Amino acid sequence: MATAESTLAVLSIKVNQAVWVQQNFITEDSEALSAEAQSNFGSAVQRLAMAARRYDGRKLPPELRRKLLLLKLSLAAPPPADPSEAAELTRLTVSMDADYGRGSYCRPAQTGTGQDCRQIGELSKVLAESRDPAELLDAWQGWHRVGAPMRRRYQRFVELANKGSRGMGFRDAGAMWRAGYDMPADDFAKEADRIWEQVKPLYLALHAYVRTRLSERYGSQLVPPAGKIPAHLLGNMWAQEWGNIYPLVAPRTGTPTYDLTKLLEAKGLNAKGMAKAAENFYLSLGFAPLPETFWTRSLFVKPRDREVVCHASAWDIDNREDLRIKMCIEVNADDFVTLHHELGHNFYQRAYQRHSFLHQNGANDGFHEAVGDAVALAITPEYLKQVGLLTAVPGADGDIPLLLRQAMDKVAFLPFGLLIDQWRWKVFSGAIKPTEYNAGWWALREHYQGISAPLPRSETDFDPAAKYHVAGNVPYMRYFLARVLQFQFYRSLCKSAGQSGPLHRCTFFGNKDAGTKLARMLEAGASKPWQEILFDMTGERRMDGNAILEYFAPLKAWLDQQNQGKPVGW
Repeated sequence: MATAESTLAVLSIKVNQAVWVQQNFITEDSEALSAEAQSNFGSAVQRLAMAARRYDGRKLPPELRRKLLLLKLSLAAPPPADPSEAAELTRLTVSMDADYGRGSYCRPAQTGTGQDCRQIGELSKVLAESRDPAELLDAWQGWHRVGAPMRRRYQRFVELANKGSRGMGFRDAGAMWRAGYDMPADDFAKEADRIWEQVKPLYLALHAYVRTRLSERYGSQLVPPAGKIPAHLLGNMWAQEWGNIYPLVAPRTGTPTYDLTKLLEAKGLNAKGMAKAAENFYLSLGFAPLPETFWTRSLFVKPRDREVVCHASAWDIDNREDLRIKMCIEVNADDFVTLHHELGHNFYQRAYQRHSFLHQNGANDGFHEAVGDAVALAITPEYLKQVGLLTAVPGADGDIPLLLRQAMDKVAFLPFGLLIDQWRWKVFSGAIKPTEYNAGWWALREHYQGISAPLPRSETDFDPAAKYHVAGNVPYMRYFLARVLQFQFYRSLCKSAGQSGPLHRCTFFGNKDAGTKLARMLEAGASKPWQEILFDMTGERRMDGNAILEYFAPLKAWLDQQNQGKPVGW
């Protein structure tokens, strides 16, 4: 095991460096170098994990047995034993990632000459800002074309990923993904369903309210008052977060909430200044500053001279001090929150570096995503006043607008966070066949989210790959779990800070007791089952939706009042 970990540690650095270059300089050469590095790492994991299988069924110390499982789970798509198939799998994953990064929607320019081509950032801006249904539909269908050319490759990718997973002793790749939660894979699926049932009433209330307001805006022909909401009207390319349409659904009475984007602009912050502000939150809790190389090696602004993968991500290049983020930052509220989230990854990465390679990770993958989000929940009016962005804290009559704006992202995301991997689990298991990829996708979106495709879809489309995490093969359940865990972490840190009063008004900015508790969790990494680490952090041993319900309790009561006499559900 010591040899395996040292081998993978060295190879992982080469992967990180190659993928960093490939995502920041998208060329055929960088793709080839990235594919080679990932293939070498994947082959090493496959070889070591296969060698470890001889210990299956043997009596081993619990920590060693757990490390052997973590070794098997080091790859989201383990390569088959055949070298040519392993290389093919890597080429497929790298090419789909690159296709997404360079994807664009082109149409004749309005000037009458040439083409007007827009990438996901520009098209997402249309979804966020336009209120013209025709313009929204054009941007939505234009981007969703990016998935169709990947469909055949994705089908082959599934075959090879399943083959590699079976070589590791799992039924399929989906079963392998579910095995990483310190419980039987099928038990984890039941846990995810249990949590969803806890929070579902809150989502249904939000959905019904938003549907009513959109029906008033766009008419009942476009938004049926008792039906599903068309996906292009919710302010986001994937209808996963709805905050961009908050102005359309804001309460008609009461104190208007502040505009964080305008506050940031008034402060004169640029991209790097926003990152500095996010770092300052962690420093106020007692964490050491990020290394100087973070500021010289990160990507903060979209380059003008080349294509890059703009999807925000946090990087630990060398498992030591070379921490970075890659993000095309714009000065707005969403990116301010995202920066607090991404830096949460970086501070986590640095905190667990004293552990051996396989324990250099979150307690489970939801933990890694939840840390920065828990900090971002503390971006309250009180915090904004403390850091000089807001001059006065709104009174209690401003709570509903703030909670509704927060729910438009946090609560609206929950079913989407669940269904991405529900779809992939079914694809990997064969429950959704290749001839049903798109139909299966929309069946889940309709069932969980209550949204509909804005125009007819068929199996010539491949809408799942219009989402980066499908094209890039990034497991998504972590984001659903993070939405749950962040509220548990936040509530616990608020208690440590001595917070009294409504949970949603708490900020622990500047509180060293909260910082000490958070640092202890981060330093544990993946060295123990997540249930133990969660208990140390929160006093709870289960991921649970009750903290979400407590946070949004005033909003739920208000939504129920607004929905009286109106249909709920679809």
